[in-house]
Amino acid sequence: MAAANLLSRPAAGLRSAARSVLRGRLLRIVVVLLLVAGGVGGWWVSSARSSSGPHGRVAFATGVDGGVYDRYGVLLQQYLGDHMPGLKVQLDNSEGSLDNLERLVSGRDDFAVATADAVATFDNPGKPKLRAIARLYDDYMQLVVPAGSPVHSVADLRGLRVGVGQAKSGVNLVTRRLLEAAGLDPDKDVRPAPVSVVQAADGLQRKELDAFFWSGGLPTTALSNLSERVPIRIVPMGDLSDPLHRLAGPGMDAYRAATIPADAYPSVEPERTPVPTVAVPNLLVTRADVDPALVEALTRAVIDSRDDIGRQVHAAQLVDLRTAVYTDPLPLHDGAKRYYLSVKP
Repeated sequence: MAAANLLSRPAAGLRSAARSVLRGRLLRIVVVLLLVAGGVGGWWVSSARSSSGPHGRVAFATGVDGGVYDRYGVLLQQYLGDHMPGLKVQLDNSEGSLDNLERLVSGRDDFAVATADAVATFDNPGKPKLRAIARLYDDYMQLVVPAGSPVHSVADLRGLRVGVGQAKSGVNLVTRRLLEAAGLDPDKDVRPAPVSVVQAADGLQRKELDAFFWSGGLPTTALSNLSERVPIRIVPMGDLSDPLHRLAGPGMDAYRAATIPADAYPSVEPERTPVPTVAVPNLLVTRADVDPALVEALTRAVIDSRDDIGRQVHAAQLVDLRTAVYTDPLPLHDGAKRYYLSVKP
């Protein structure tokens, strides 16, 4: 009996050691998978049972430095830090809407802001992955010139040095269409400069540019700052709304006639004068594979943070529960649907 016990002990030890080795291998596999997932698009863990809500790390593509996307992203990050301390949000600057959509489908980012026209024209095999969280605020097209400029319409830009936005920006997309709507070839009839809004403002001040286009919420900090350094004027573009619709083609309803309010830029000449233009809605976008519980929590935060963020980014005051669900051309993410149904009266 004693001999049997002595013989069984080494066998049991071997079985225990084998199990330990197996557990170690499995653990290493899990760790590698987590690291791979983290390298592609960040990692996050959604915990419905946790009182602190979702926790982990996500990446949010905003836009160019000095733009409204960038400022909105910073303030939303701060709000989430206060109300969802377990969720760490990484902000990534980008060229704008088209760049943001590419970052989403590639997995580099989990959330982004993009204009509806950029979404509609996004030509990428990963487009079916995209889902909307909310319609946010509208971007207003703004054509900025020195106050004494002879430019009083888009057609007057012929032969001039014009900031047209970076290549992957929503600014560039709609600028090219506006130039075409005014009868100009964007590549031949103007001298295009593919620059960001901050670079364009600096170029105008240094007289290296004659004009620049910008598509953004009101007011845009870079334009407000520029108006305090040099006298500028915003050129009306309301007459291009119908031609723009025709150029965009059937089923493209992103653009609408709009007016820049008189108090948007108090220092812009002539002072306190509304300017007719064209606007396009912004969408908060994610992918279908992002966890519904996480998206539901973020959707709630976007709606609940409107007043807090709106005190510093006036465009955010326009985020509204009644219009947030109108996210054409993208369907709502299941998590966003869950939130909207939960607050439906």
